[in-house]
Amino acid sequence: MKVETKVFGKTDKGQEAMLYSITNDRGMCAEVTNFGAVLVNLFVPKKSGQLVDVVLGFDNLQQYVANPSFFGATIGPNANRIGGANYEIDGVRYQLDVNDGPNNLHTHKELGYHKVLWQAKVNDNGVTFEYEDTDGNMGFPGNRKFSVTYSLDNENRLSLHYEGVSDVKTLMNFTNHTYFNLKGHDAGRIEDHVLLLKASKYTPVVEGAIPTGELATVVGTPMDFLTETMIGKRIEEDFEQLVLTGGYDHNWVVDDWDGSLKHIATVTAPGADFALKTYTDLPGVQFYAGNFIDPQQGKNGASYGKRVGMCLETQYFPDTANKPNFPSAFFGPEKPYNTTTVYEFEYL
Repeated sequence: MKVETKVFGKTDKGQEAMLYSITNDRGMCAEVTNFGAVLVNLFVPKKSGQLVDVVLGFDNLQQYVANPSFFGATIGPNANRIGGANYEIDGVRYQLDVNDGPNNLHTHKELGYHKVLWQAKVNDNGVTFEYEDTDGNMGFPGNRKFSVTYSLDNENRLSLHYEGVSDVKTLMNFTNHTYFNLKGHDAGRIEDHVLLLKASKYTPVVEGAIPTGELATVVGTPMDFLTETMIGKRIEEDFEQLVLTGGYDHNWVVDDWDGSLKHIATVTAPGADFALKTYTDLPGVQFYAGNFIDPQQGKNGASYGKRVGMCLETQYFPDTANKPNFPSAFFGPEKPYNTTTVYEFEYL
């Protein structure tokens, strides 16, 4: 295992951002930057030895300063949506940025953690990014310290380990917003990818993609991925939930969640001789089919647009701060935030 470092560019404030290349003995390489703790490239070797970059992204730092689709980003301190852009802790109401209709999405589109410079520490098999935040910033109580560690092993597993501590009770719900295309980041749309999700229920939404609070069965609906199903097979069906979100963009409820690391999803694609297997100890996963990726130029001049990548964002449920029946994402001095997600590439 080796970790190499080079300059990635400078922010608008003149801060120097670095790119860290983590390479295992089989040639797999994850490249991450301390700007936004973003996963920039993920090169996976085919059986032939040819490397395929399976994540969407950009060639330079300035494009990540914009990054409207959150390519590769670490989202925090709260990922996904909060209804009405506010929530309450112990009788105190906290106001968030109103940035998605009347709601809040991904904390703050310009000030969120995907656009700050993290402190980096190189390890034997990866990099740890650390960030400290102050009480009240962006509507979150507590003086807080966070870290996310990217590590790679020789079984072609990329692990993301998150930790957070706060001096008072606060809301913490991180995710990684990487878009995958197993045929290559520049290979076009992903409707031909095949998905297995170990989730018998999902959280239906109203307009604005805010969950109703219900845990609904997937059986008999286009939301059923309990057996391997092509993503595009039912994505255009006249099913209310798909119409509301322009395709798949929902939280699935992990079966038998108990806080241990579980295999929750498998993705395959025509022409790809490896599968992507996802593991997490979190209760939910947002499967987003890239329905609203704006037309733009990505890495190496690639043309990106609608559904050229898919996300498996492990998480606590959207709007969990306002839904007492959802698993709680409140953490504090006696309850630190500590969670792991693994993306494994297994040869077929």
